[in-house]
Amino acid sequence: MSVTDPIADMITRMRNSARIKRREVQMPSSKLKIELAKIFKDEGYIKNYKVLDDKKQGTLTLTLKYSESNQSVITGLRRVSRPGCRIYCTHDRVPKVLDGLGVAMISTSKGIMTGKKCEELGLGGEVLCTIW
Repeated sequence: MSVTDPIADMITRMRNSARIKRREVQMPSSKLKIELAKIFKDEGYIKNYKVLDDKKQGTLTLTLKYSESNQSVITGLRRVSRPGCRIYCTHDRVPKVLDGLGVAMISTSKGIMTGKKCEELGLGGEVLCTIW
């Protein structure tokens, strides 16, 4: 079945899995989702990710991260730009998520990166999602 918004599908799967305290979440793979997973891992929101090649699309498996008290590290996850309403930012108007406690994912001409990295490099782009 075709998904209209694959990023929203990824975010929803992660949010639902974190709510029911599931350790792993699987989804169809794509280059965009793998790049987002790399940033989630670098920022400390997931433990690990792996891509299983099945001669078709492939499967992306994310291992979610929990605290010692079994609370999810991911408190919130939100899709900002949607297929029906694209949201863009310039290098001087990069959104701050919870005054710097969260991370905004931005698709730029140099690839997908965090809001902080965009400010450092002086880049703007489409605001994909926010995580905190």
